[in-house]
Amino acid sequence: KNPLEIPPEMCGTMRLRGPCYGKKEAPDRALGLILDHRPEHQQPEKCSRVLAVHALPRIAIVALARYNRFRIVSSIILHNCSPTQSAPMYRRFLLATCSAMLATCLGTAQAQEAKREPMVPDQGAKFTPIQIDTTGDGWVELGKDDFQRANCDEETWTWDGPLVHCTGKPVGVLRSKKKYQNLEFVGWWRHLSFAGNSGFFLWTPDNALEGLPPNRLPDAGIEVQVLDTGYTEQYEKSSGKKATWFTTHGDIFPVGRSKLKPFPPLSPDGSRSFPKGNFSKPSPEWNFYYVRAINGEVRLWVNGHEVSGGKDANPAEGYLCLESEGAPVEFRNIRVRELP
Repeated sequence: KNPLEIPPEMCGTMRLRGPCYGKKEAPDRALGLILDHRPEHQQPEKCSRVLAVHALPRIAIVALARYNRFRIVSSIILHNCSPTQSAPMYRRFLLATCSAMLATCLGTAQAQEAKREPMVPDQGAKFTPIQIDTTGDGWVELGKDDFQRANCDEETWTWDGPLVHCTGKPVGVLRSKKKYQNLEFVGWWRHLSFAGNSGFFLWTPDNALEGLPPNRLPDAGIEVQVLDTGYTEQYEKSSGKKATWFTTHGDIFPVGRSKLKPFPPLSPDGSRSFPKGNFSKPSPEWNFYYVRAINGEVRLWVNGHEVSGGKDANPAEGYLCLESEGAPVEFRNIRVRELP
């Protein structure tokens, strides 16, 4: 009758069940709280509410609270609670226990969140690895000597230490000299013009690069898209259509002959994994990508947030490519770690 207001970050389920008394066959019954469930990527304006309070079979108390990307699990077994107690008293006792448990879960999560460093440094601040230790064993920084031109002009890509500048012309890719299968990699990128387009190509096979002419992109690989947030506005103005088939916040999709089963949410035609949230920054700000690709499964984090991915990629081995697609873009501090 008077639902508890629960922050949407804590959506999940909570169940309360009676005391054990050391007997599995004890028939005690108690209250259960069923919380409204919402996907992580949704951020409703109003808090979720307890939908029902009703009797459930006897079990131990388990509370699952979700706060951002943290999961907090608490368990309590009630003792010395006589089943002969009056129903109102029994219900009040269990409801009080539930409320205390919720408060504890939320307080713990908020404390952990307060201790976290910002996922993305403020503009102008010194850029450092974000929640990912890329200085440990196995991490290698890629530079000029680790890439080779596939089909662009010599002047298309210019290196300055760990930073590479791309003019965007002609269309094409710069590929790694080494093939990769299971790996994780990080990299910063930024567009230098409004509505710029670029991307990382993952698992690009040999036959998609051999003899590739200028102004062409490989016809195979998994693209981790790099779009400026202004691309949507430009597309809608120039085409007169709504931008429903792509986003500018980290789409992942198979290119040409490659295969991938994208994770939801999906584009209308089901070919792309759309991001769960919008975390990309507009030009000329820097953005940070972390990509993990293992056994045909790829996942993308944008500025510290996991947003998209897919599984069952075929092929799931090949070159890592940087894309030139008509607009100036910069990449820097690309680091890779191969995985078993």
